[in-house]
Amino acid sequence: MRKGAKAAIIGSVFAVMVGGAGYGAFNVVSALDGSESGSAGGPAPVKSGPPSGAEVKETSAKFFAAWAKGDAAEAATYTNYASQAEGLLAGYRTDAHLTGVRITPGTPSGATVPFSVKATVSFEGKSKPLAYDSELTVVRGETTGKALVDWKPSVVHPELEEGDTLVTGESASPPIEAVDRNNVVLTKEKYPSLGPILDALREKYGDKAGGTAGVELAIHHATEGAGDTTLVTLAKGEPGKLRTTLSASAQGAAEKAVARYAESSVVAVKPSTGEVLAVANHRADGFNAAFLGKLAPGSTMKIISAATLIDNGITTANGPATCPDSAVSESQTFHNLANMTPQLNATLSDSFSRSCNTAFVKYADTVKVDSLTNEAEQRFGLGRNNWKTGIESFDGSVPASGGPDTAANLIGQGQVQMCPLNMASVTATAMTGVFRQPVIVSPSLDNREIATAKGLPPSTVAQLRTMMNRTAVSGTAAQVMAGLTGRIGAKTGSAEVDAQSRSNSWFTGYRNDIAAAAMTQQGGHGVDAAGPIVAAVLRTGG
Repeated sequence: MRKGAKAAIIGSVFAVMVGGAGYGAFNVVSALDGSESGSAGGPAPVKSGPPSGAEVKETSAKFFAAWAKGDAAEAATYTNYASQAEGLLAGYRTDAHLTGVRITPGTPSGATVPFSVKATVSFEGKSKPLAYDSELTVVRGETTGKALVDWKPSVVHPELEEGDTLVTGESASPPIEAVDRNNVVLTKEKYPSLGPILDALREKYGDKAGGTAGVELAIHHATEGAGDTTLVTLAKGEPGKLRTTLSASAQGAAEKAVARYAESSVVAVKPSTGEVLAVANHRADGFNAAFLGKLAPGSTMKIISAATLIDNGITTANGPATCPDSAVSESQTFHNLANMTPQLNATLSDSFSRSCNTAFVKYADTVKVDSLTNEAEQRFGLGRNNWKTGIESFDGSVPASGGPDTAANLIGQGQVQMCPLNMASVTATAMTGVFRQPVIVSPSLDNREIATAKGLPPSTVAQLRTMMNRTAVSGTAAQVMAGLTGRIGAKTGSAEVDAQSRSNSWFTGYRNDIAAAAMTQQGGHGVDAAGPIVAAVLRTGG
């Protein structure tokens, strides 16, 4: 929350330019007094169907006009959620301190009306211009039949989400100059997907980095840990220098790689230290899915499952793990990917490198219900809700769920949830045998206590590295990892998700002292999208 700024929600007094773009005249008197009637002596019939072009123009123009004169209550009546709209519209001038606002409507596209806004933000004798574009959509009221603005906070500003506030005042946290491990300055202009992460770092460490607060117009996000998004700086504060663990070269590669695939995220860590080298997301909503996503990781989970089988003395890398066409557990039948040839004398290494589901499912009745959970928590440091990376993050979840979920969890479906941060850490632990909780800011800055786990026995590490190397050299990841030199290993994965036409693509791998994991929603198999992202990051070497 801004100092000296109420937590009221956005509103404004606008001076509207309604003209051009086909906005013709309409009967303002009848529109404002609600005098719409049908035949003499009877109420107007309730309309149905999509609003007409004339209704779209008229409703949006009336909404703009009411908004212009600062009448939030009236403007709200032209929306389909009047109570929410009125609260948000009421504070635009009083809390955001925006005046001299002009709205220019664009040409409607169906029921959607684009518009541009120009305004001046003024506070304590300082003023600066603000300009942005937004849009609204007109819909038919469900009960009244009236044409109404479909209310969303983004109507007021495109970056606003439910519960967000727009305020001008002294910043809640002093600005920071974030730098990478080699003192290279990191900005959201050069590394766009770092924007939300830099905001979160500023919110948490701004007052610890030695800077002084400035005055700015900003979006205060309702989401915990999201930080503020600065829109206009009226008076610059003095930034404090904040050193991160990131690598500018790895971050640049990550940004470029995720840009090729929608809804994608990647994280790279340094296995020898746990330091996060890169974190990038390509998402329309700005959500840091790389650290906070909660999705089934598919066959990348087989790293933990293989370790569970080995550590519980069930089989070994060179021990049996037969790969039939199908396998049944708790009356549920599981299958492999299409066109996978059965291998009835397969070893665990064979089935791991081919990503055979049935090999792991056949051991579901042998492992205990909590075996996978214990392995994940005690050896890989997952699922305890105690990671302190420096910003908000998810620790993974591997519940001890019985029934068919025991088998499903072993192949990364069922109730298992992960994010790329978790899987990058899993790969780092498998590679070194030591769980080092990922961090993006050194714990020494705020004396926070990071999570620990006992890690893996040397023999298990040796077997996992052999299987992951085989996967990278001649298994399902070979095409993606081709050309990478040094110590390499990988695991592919795909996960079916309800209501998606394509599975999520997962991939995790390592090269020397860098481990990375990526996920793309609706990306297909691991080699289709996530694999190229990881390979691109691994090529930088950190």
